[in-house]
Amino acid sequence: MLGARYIATVVGIDRSGIPWLALGFLVVPFVANLFGVRLTGWLQLVLTGLLLAIVVVVVAVSAPAVRPESFTPFLPHGWGGVGTAIVMFVWAFAGWEVGTHISGEFARPRRTIPLATAITLVLAGGCYLALQVVTVGALGERAGQGDVVLLDLAEAGGVRAAPALIGVVSAVVALGVLNVYLAAFGKLGASLASNGDLPRWFARGAESGAVPRRALMLSMALVLGYFAVAVATGFELQPFILIHTASMVAVYTIGMIAAIRILPRRTAGWWMAVIASVCTIGLLLLAGIALVVPAVVAVIAVGVTLVRRGRERRRGAPENRDTASVV
Repeated sequence: MLGARYIATVVGIDRSGIPWLALGFLVVPFVANLFGVRLTGWLQLVLTGLLLAIVVVVVAVSAPAVRPESFTPFLPHGWGGVGTAIVMFVWAFAGWEVGTHISGEFARPRRTIPLATAITLVLAGGCYLALQVVTVGALGERAGQGDVVLLDLAEAGGVRAAPALIGVVSAVVALGVLNVYLAAFGKLGASLASNGDLPRWFARGAESGAVPRRALMLSMALVLGYFAVAVATGFELQPFILIHTASMVAVYTIGMIAAIRILPRRTAGWWMAVIASVCTIGLLLLAGIALVVPAVVAVIAVGVTLVRRGRERRRGAPENRDTASVV
């Protein structure tokens, strides 16, 4: 939806065409994922490289327009605004963890995943910090207004090809995000099915090197359902972003608490997990009412687990009695 908004503004398409543009963004990554993670991996590399190059160009040309007075007052919305901004900013980094769902596709996951994660966090952190400083410094109060802030920033830097450039950015971001999420969700769905948390029919493609086409279809069905809710609520995206970030923070918090329990005590990794747990719990408190959705999802997940375990016990009970009688 964000990518469609950008392109609609740049090209001059009526607001009624935004949902159709957004649906169009789903087609390319979905088709690419039907051919396997190797193709989507190369596609992701190209998209990420292109995005990085464009962001560097926009920041470089807009930096001379930065004015010191744009940073005053320093906290225009108070500390409450800072808390909301922090939760919203999780959006900037949410998604890196989905790489774990496709870890089985790597030849050397123990080496590749930590290295790729470190490089990604450093590059993403540097790019976002530079982009935020330049955006606020160059646009001032205008930084929080309008649907296409990046376009305003590029125009402030005197980039003649700003509309075309920002149109490319929006397409790259939308396609890149959907590409990696669909790849991860497909494998995750197939894995859940193989464990019995979803119907077994979706388990096909869970093994390394296979394509989880059935689970991909399920993921697309869920995406389209979520999309329909967005359309029905008038495309107001902030609540959806807050729900998404609250869900991610909940996952991070549980993950860090699990890391404290799993990692060897008082090692460097263990202390990092402790620090991360404190930080993510703080984010969890800032998420506020948006935590209702992940809480409902968690209750459903626990319910599914209890039902599955109950069925397993009932199936195993006669076998246990037969074994006991033989002994």
